Amino acid sequence: MAADEERTPVPAATPPAGGRCVVRVSGEMDIDHAAELRTALDAAISRAPDRVDVVVDLRNSSFCDSSGLTVLLAAREKARADGHALRLAAPSHQLLRLLELTGSVELFSLGSTAED
Repeated sequence: MAADEERTPVPAATPPAGGRCVVRVSGEMDIDHAAELRTALDAAISRAPDRVDVVVDLRNSSFCDSSGLTVLLAAREKARADGHALRLAAPSHQLLRLLELTGSVELFSLGSTAED
């Protein structure tokens, strides 16, 4: 893939609906995009009303490396400290494998869609 065709994460938080705040991620969650992802997740967690789940919609995310996983783990801790649950929706096979290999799959609530 050419550099000018590279998809970058475009985290966008939607307002809470049905008891959840959704952050949609597209592209790669890697070292080049970790800061952007961290900023979007921190903002969504900070703005979420009390006891509202923060859902990371990953259906358009193609890859996650250790940097992306570190951001997700830190966001999970921040969400818990602020009284929220952080859920991963539609994680790719690659991300599920990464979670399994690192022993962190049990740390996240997983769903097939952002509405789960």
